[in-house]
Formats: sequence, structure tokens, C-alpha cells
Amino acid sequence: MSNTAVEPYKPGVFDLTHKLTVEKHGHTALITINHPPANTWDRESLIGLKLLVEHLNRDDDVYALVICGQGDTFFSAGADLKLFADGDRNRAREMARRLGEAFEALRAFRGVSIAAINGFALGGGLECALACDIRIAEQHAQLGLPEASVGLLPCAGGTQALAWLVGEGWAKRMVLCGERLTADTALRIGLVEQVVEPGEARGHALLMAARVARQSPVAVRAIKPLIDAMKVRGPATLAADEREAFVDLFEAEDTREGVNAFLEKREPRWRSR
Repeated sequence: MSNTAVEPYKPGVFDLTHKLTVEKHGHTALITINHPPANTWDRESLIGLKLLVEHLNRDDDVYALVICGQGDTFFSAGADLKLFADGDRNRAREMARRLGEAFEALRAFRGVSIAAINGFALGGGLECALACDIRIAEQHAQLGLPEASVGLLPCAGGTQALAWLVGEGWAKRMVLCGERLTADTALRIGLVEQVVEPGEARGHALLMAARVARQSPVAVRAIKPLIDAMKVRGPATLAADEREAFVDLFEAEDTREGVNAFLEKREPRWRSR
């Protein structure tokens, strides 16, 4: 578990829905999806997530975020299907937009985001985890995109992000055949980066997030878009951008601080934001 001080996090710029709770662990914001029994997403919680991530992007003291589900059974079972039972196209359009905006905001978070998958991650729950930079799953977790079994499809990046991570074949097995994966299979195919014992995903995610505080926040913000751009541009087109971003870092005080701290065998004191 994290040894850093824990305090309530109060954004102060909007009324955060009770379906999301936020704590601050050092330089990490811990977001908990708190909508029992299955931690489903609805309009309120999706708007809240988008606004919260946008606020965290403006908080110079937050370098990383961890998102997990309340309880020990569900990370998130996705969107609340009751919202779609009457077949209302306008509600479906709005929910698709809200899901997309919330998870795109999470994907664009300027720091490092980690999903602590502490149980079932299904549909929009898995899409939320896919929007994070790193995924840690507990041994009992199960992951899937079962939308087609109820006549729907993943609408918040699931088809794209999943295929990018695990390849076309596994993406089709999960989306078209409704295959649900165990944590061990997810690790083997690259859907998650780590598998831990039940009850330990949150703690491991917080420990990993704490290591982000040792990195220059300016360097992290320069590096992450370069890695993400591979999804649309390819390595050959990014070589020049990578070199230019390296040179641009020398405008930041943190670059000199990081190099000199290493040479002087001390911890760096990051100042730039």
C-alpha cells in the first residue's frame, strides 16, 4: 500500500457527483467509481469524470491518477443498460457522446493514469480501463466487451483501443464472439500490464503512481503524446518530432535540475509545471 499521506480531494470548481469519490495520495489523485452494486456509468458520473480530469489537468500538484471501483467485485460493469431499455435514440446519442467525452478526457490526462481493475471490467468499464496508460488487474478480475450480446456495440473507443493493444484477432474474439478474459489471459496478450492478488490492485497502482513523482512532470507531458501518436502516425513520421521535443525540454528548469541532481547524487526538486 502507499505510505503517502491521504487527504480528501476537493476540486472546488464543480459539484462532484457522489458516484465518484476522490482522495489525494501525495501527488496522486485516487478516483473511485462508487455506484453500487456494479459501479455502472450514467450521465451524471460521466459528466463528473470529464470535469474532474479537466480539473486535475490544471492542478500542478497532481502528477498521476489511479481509478478503481468501490468494493471487491466490480471495477465497472459499464453503462447502465436501463438507460437504453426504451430504445430512445436521442438518449442513446447523448450517452454515446458522454461516454466518449469522459474517456477521451481520461485518455488525454496530462500525467500518468493507471486503472486498478479490482473485479469485473465489462463494456464501458473496460473502455474506461483502456483509456488509461497502464492497467493492473486482480487475479479474480474478468474483462470483456459484451455489447453485441444485447444488440449494442462498444461506442467509447473499445473497438479501436482494444485492437491496438491486443491485435485484430483477440479484439474480434472479445467483441464479435463475446469472449470474456481472465486476468492471466489478459496479461498474456498485453491487455493488462500486471496481475496481483485480490484486494491489492489499488495499492500496487498507488505505488506505481508514486514513482511518477520522481519523474519530471514536464518530461512526462512531452513523452506521453509521442507514444500515443504512434496509434495514428507510425514511428517513421515521429522521429523528427521526438528530437524537437528533446530540445524543447531545455527551456524548462527541470531539465537542468534533473541532470544536476543525478550528477550530485541527490533527489531532484521539480519546479516546472
